[in-house]
Parts: sequence; C-alpha cells; structure tokens
Amino acid sequence: MIKCIDVSELKVGMYIHDLNCDWMSHPFLINRFKVKDDSEIQKIADAGIHEVYIDTRKGLDLPSARSEGEVRKQLESELREIASRESTVVRRVEAAEEFGRARVIHDEANQIVRDILQDVRLGKQVELEQVEPQVEKLTESILRNGGALLSLCRIKDKDNYTFQHSVSVGALMVSFCNGLGMSKEVIHHAGIGGMLHDIGKMRVPNEILNKPGKLTEQEFQVMKCHVVESQKILHATRGISETAVLVAGQHHERHDGSGYPAGLKGEQISQLGQMAAIVDVYDALTSERCYHQGMSPTDALRKIYEWSKFHFNPELVQAFMRVIGIYPIGTLVRLESGRLGVVIEQNDNNLVSPKVKVFFSTKSNTHIAPEIVDLSRKMGFGGGDRIVKHESPEKWHIDPLRFL
Repeated sequence: MIKCIDVSELKVGMYIHDLNCDWMSHPFLINRFKVKDDSEIQKIADAGIHEVYIDTRKGLDLPSARSEGEVRKQLESELREIASRESTVVRRVEAAEEFGRARVIHDEANQIVRDILQDVRLGKQVELEQVEPQVEKLTESILRNGGALLSLCRIKDKDNYTFQHSVSVGALMVSFCNGLGMSKEVIHHAGIGGMLHDIGKMRVPNEILNKPGKLTEQEFQVMKCHVVESQKILHATRGISETAVLVAGQHHERHDGSGYPAGLKGEQISQLGQMAAIVDVYDALTSERCYHQGMSPTDALRKIYEWSKFHFNPELVQAFMRVIGIYPIGTLVRLESGRLGVVIEQNDNNLVSPKVKVFFSTKSNTHIAPEIVDLSRKMGFGGGDRIVKHESPEKWHIDPLRFL
C-alpha cells in the first residue's frame, strides 16, 4: 500500500515511492528507493521535503499513516470546494473566437524568446524593445480570453523546452496578475519577468542544460546558479524594471525558506516572486521531458495545492486555481455518462462545471456526433452530468486542440 508520512517519521528500511516535490527541488537521481541509512533521511529533510509517500509492500510500514487514496480524496474534495467559487477572470470573447489570434501570438513569442536566448548565449545584451511588444500582444489576448493562449502554452517539444517554458511562464504571470486585479503596469512588467525568468540558463553549460536525464548532485548545484545569472543579465538590461527582476530572481524561493538562491521565507519573498514560484512549477509539472512525464493540469494543481502547506503561499495557490480553472481549456475529460469530451470554455460561477465538447462514448467505444454540453446547467441535455476524471490524450490518441 502507498502511504503518506511526515519526513520525521521516515526510518531506515522504508521504501520511498514518491519524494512528493517538484523534480527540480531535490538532488536525488531517482525518485524511488529504499532508505539505507540515516544520512539519506537527513538529505531528504535538507532538500526541504516535508512529506513523502512510502510503499509498504517494498519496505517498512507505518500503520497509523494515511493511504494515498485517503489523501487524494481529501485533496480533491477541497479542490472542488475552492473551484466551486466564482472565477475572478472576466472574458471578453469566447475561447473559440480567440484561438486563431492566440496561435499567431504564441508562435511569434516563441520565435522572439528563442532569438533573445540565443543572443545571450553569444554574449549579447537583451534588447527590451524586442520583448515589450510581444508581452503587450500576450496581454491583449489573455484579456480577451486567457484560456485560448494558455491551452497552446501546454504544447512543448523536448528540444525547445527552455524557450517554450519561458513563454508559458510569461503568459501565466500575465493571466495570474490580471486575475488578481493588478494594474496594467504591473501586469506588463510581470509578463516581461516571466518571459525572461530563465535567461540565466544561457550561462549554464550546454551539456548540463540539455542533459537527457536527471542531473547529478554536482550538476544540480551548477543549474541552480541560473537564477543569480538571470539577475545579473537583467540588471544589465537597459530599461528593465525591478518588478521584472523580482520575478526572475525569486521564482525558486519557497514559502518555508527551503528555496534558492537566497533562502527567503514567507513575506521576505515579494508577492510576485511567490506567484512566479507557483507558475514556474505548474508549467514544469505539466510539461513532457525526456526524464519527466508531464502531468495533466488537474493533477499538477492538486500536487501544488498539497505542497502549499509548506512550499507555496496557500492563498495565492487557491487564487491561481480560480484564475486558470481546475479543468483548463483543452483538458480531455470523461463524464459520468461515459462520454469523452474536451473542455472548451470555463463557467465563471463554477469552475468544476465547464462547457465540454463531447465526441466519443466509452460505453459503446464509438465516436458520437460532436455536441457542446454545458455542465453548469441543471436541466436539458447535459443536465446532471459531471466530470468524473481527466483522461490522457495519448491514451486515446487524441489532439484536444483540434476540438477548440
């Protein structure tokens, strides 16, 4: 049985099933192993890990510990309660109307960030004039309907991860700030900081940055230096705001003080730095890497919410979930009726009951005529139906974006 225990209860002979932290926050080459000595337990604690999941079939048990299923059930119940509150985002157009424009803006942003990062690798300075117009376009698209652009941001390929991740973090920061009602000026500078937050990675040796596998402990220490390098590069950038530098410089700080580079704690971290930490981990968790299988947005939000007891500001995590939705646009879901569908729009008054385009019956294993179902309706077609789980597009060989 898989159980969740506090690190203080960890003993030699227990089998770690999951270190229960984002993959860039621990120095272990593997995520599953039997604890051999007390030094490994200390290493886990020193990495800022507070809770782990153990496999009692492969190692020692702790009878009083909660099962993984019990923990998950409680978390999902709390998530649904949070998501049932009204959204903080106002849409100007439907996602379907914005999708075409968002695709053009997303492609342009990827190309511009790729060029900027390559220039930095060659020793050139960042020209803010290249970034600012693109952040304005991202912002305009998100203000019209953030779901369209953010659904595109989840698509990445392993070879271009660094710059695609940068665009995603920029877009997510704009959306997050907008959802919190921040000023246009703050939104703009936070978007710039998000797009350039990892620029210091261009000073990390290629063999470490593009290593097709988990980093060694020594390589991990080198990689962590990218935050300080980002700050240096941005401070040398003409016209850069302190807001943008804070986003880049604090996105790996953690609420309990276990982050880096400064080990800041709680309110020592700026609000935008705390937001950037949430956004950065969310996008990393949902991205496919050669050594890390991407989670669904729903699973990633559940893990971030679980970690918000220690690593993130709980109030900001809940605000982030209300901004992007428990089932973001483009999520493949299974309904209680057995139909598969793609989320095509949020419902402002209840984020667990979005609009879904259904197209397949799992009961008859056949395609059905595509139809839009509004899960918030209590009567009529779709009334009473609800999402029971998200599904893997790969499992069903489906590209959800073609339904948007």
